[in-house]
Amino acid sequence: MLLDATSVALLPCSHYRTREIIEKIDRLCDAIGFRVSPGTRVLLKPNLLRAGNPGHLACTDPSFIAAAAEWFVNQGTKVVIGDSPAFGTARGVLRAIGAERALARLPVASINFDRAVPTVLAGGVTVDIAAAALECDILVNLPRVKAHGQLYMTLGVKNYFGTVTGFQKPWWHLRYGNRPELFAAHIVDLLAVLPGGVTLVDGIVAMEGTGPVAGGAFPLGVVGGAVNPVALDTALLQLLGLDMTKSPVWRECARRSLTGAEPDALAFPLHKPGDFSARDFRAPAVLKPVSFNPLRMAVSGCKRFAARMRESP
Repeated sequence: MLLDATSVALLPCSHYRTREIIEKIDRLCDAIGFRVSPGTRVLLKPNLLRAGNPGHLACTDPSFIAAAAEWFVNQGTKVVIGDSPAFGTARGVLRAIGAERALARLPVASINFDRAVPTVLAGGVTVDIAAAALECDILVNLPRVKAHGQLYMTLGVKNYFGTVTGFQKPWWHLRYGNRPELFAAHIVDLLAVLPGGVTLVDGIVAMEGTGPVAGGAFPLGVVGGAVNPVALDTALLQLLGLDMTKSPVWRECARRSLTGAEPDALAFPLHKPGDFSARDFRAPAVLKPVSFNPLRMAVSGCKRFAARMRESP
């Protein structure tokens, strides 16, 4: 994807009303000049980490997913929704959080990222990336604003890590758990091999504290959009009033001098980060590295397999 844009659109949004979110998405896309042609193959990539935590805060909200899907359907595109959850399948998580019901009236398909393409990243690491993510015309990134105990925050750039398939995701978390700079470098490397599109962020209710699974709800009341996820992440860190240098992913983007990592270079056609109040948002005070542990890997593998079996027809 090209990372040459500096425009970030931000709008207040306090409720998960699908019709209202569709209108916000329309304004966001118009403000950043994002257009899509009829017949385009679109892959929506929400955060479907896992279901089961209170309010399903670990995932992009089902109303936000449904609103994005409907907006793209209204543009005449062919929409598929996919992810590679930590436990279970994309379809199973969508069903558990209520998104499958919200999407039932729309001509969209949901897939799990099972088919993969081995891809060599710039850092020399070979990783299995979802074929659906590489083959779509437009990749639509739908993260939720969440704290992250290992990487400080999970925003637009981090959500692309979900295009990595199968057991490699937990493997990376453990293999690079105590090497956040290297972990962040590999995540940023993904941007160079994935197709372009747009990031639309669900910040209506964010997760603070001990994310990305067990944190608490924070009524942030914002939605945002950008074609450059680096720029959007920088804007969100500003909006949250956080020290950007505490984010390994942002530090890596800044180290590479990627467009969008410089706050003063951003353009805001709608609201600015300072128009929102998030001074009480709690990000992790200290990052918690995850050391490699063979037993942990084995237990995680068994849990993933069991979750898949429970969802099998």
